[in-house]
Amino acid sequence: MSYDKYYDRCREGVGRLAEIRTNRGTVHRGIIDRVTSDKVYMRPVNDTFDYGGYGYGSFDNDFGFGLAAEGFAFGLITSLIFLPFFF
Repeated sequence: MSYDKYYDRCREGVGRLAEIRTNRGTVHRGIIDRVTSDKVYMRPVNDTFDYGGYGYGSFDNDFGFGLAAEGFAFGLITSLIFLPFFF
């Protein structure tokens, strides 16, 4: 899939749970947080629905939400799959 296709799919999927596989073979699951012209940023999620410090129980800042999101360059992505919340 080309850069433009990944960019468009990620823009449409902001706020959705997704799985990204990179050309290095790593798999990342998370909620697409934002998309820039060269990267997609995801809030990490694992199989037990631990949002990696995001949510009401985290006190990383005044609002109770963590700010760190992993960024992935579109050139590293080999597959992008949108997941239901029950995986």
